[in-house]
Amino acid sequence: MNKCSPNALGVAIGVLWAIYVLFCGIAAMFGWGVALVEALSSLYIGYGPSVSGALIGAVWGFIDGYIAGVVIAWIYNSLAK
Repeated sequence: MNKCSPNALGVAIGVLWAIYVLFCGIAAMFGWGVALVEALSSLYIGYGPSVSGALIGAVWGFIDGYIAGVVIAWIYNSLAK
């Protein structure tokens, strides 16, 4: 039986989500995706359309993505038995 590594999936999803949140924050500085950044800023404290806000959002995004990846792997491994 194949198992999914919770830590590996958590890191993979965390890195991808952090990069996405970072780029959205930087793009919002130029007027693109401002509504998305405003919505995410209600979840991620300190996130906003600036370089520092985008970096803060990327940290929050990594944590959020890591937790989601671990939960997804745990559910997958539980159902794959």
